[in-house]
Parts: sequence; C-alpha cells; structure tokens
Amino acid sequence: MWPKDIEDAAHAIVVEFAGKKLLIATAESCTAGLIAGAITEIAGSSVVFDRGFVTYSNEAKREMIGVANATLKAHGAVSRPTALEMAQGAIGNSGANISIAVTGIAGPGGGTEEKPVGLVHLAAARTGYETLHREMRYGDIGRSAVRLATVRTALEMLIEISQN
Repeated sequence: MWPKDIEDAAHAIVVEFAGKKLLIATAESCTAGLIAGAITEIAGSSVVFDRGFVTYSNEAKREMIGVANATLKAHGAVSRPTALEMAQGAIGNSGANISIAVTGIAGPGGGTEEKPVGLVHLAAARTGYETLHREMRYGDIGRSAVRLATVRTALEMLIEISQN
C-alpha cells in the first residue's frame, strides 16, 4: 500500500517506540490522516499508537486540540506557531507522550506568494523535551507528492525526537 521507504520508516518507529514505551498521537491537516495510516499499517502498531486527530479546518484545530484562535488569526493555519500548538495539543488531548503535527498547502490551489503551494510546517513534541519544528518547501510538485513528502518528513521527525 505504501512506498517501501515509508513502510520501512513506520516499521522502525513501531519497533523502536515499543521498546521505549512511547505512545504516539498525530495531529494532521494537509495529510488528513496519512501519517496515522502509515504507522497503523504496521502489525503491532496498537502498542505505540494512541490516536490521530484530523484537524483540517481551523474550527477542528481549535475544538479538538486547543489551537488558540489568536494564533490562527495572527499567523494563519499554515505557520510555525500553529504547528507547535497542534503538536502540544495532540499530547494534551490524548494519552500519548509523543506527537507529530503537520499543516500545509498541498495544492494545487490555495498558495500565495508568502505561503506557496508545497509549504508545510511540521512539529514533533515529546513530554519533557523541546518541541521540534521544520518548515518544508516541497514546491508545486503535485498534491499527492506534497502529501507523501510530508509523511516521509513526519516519520523522520518522530524517529529524531525519540532519540532524545
């Protein structure tokens, strides 16, 4: 179902997180559950995966994971502050101790000069550690390609934050 590199990364996460007793929550906007889907494709993922939040709308971001209305108004949905609040909110509204959050513009429309198609903000949080952030500019490579690239980066970030 998934490209081999994504499946391999998801498998590594399940094995490593199980050994470290880490529990994951996802907060996804532009990927709409693809990260959760990649992880839960792996047998045994129920030991490490708590829940996923698909927060496509601003209302969902506010209601489900507590992103502040002021953050959304000041910075927009596709921003570093929103991604950071999404990651923290996923932990705060779940039983997880680690999370990954993504918000971006997959296209083909919706981009601006300031926030072009292919811009994605990702944040990985872990209880007791500094939250990681990455701003990716994948370019206007097509909706599916942006979403798959985001899944790859998100899995990399989960592995990175688990190394702390």
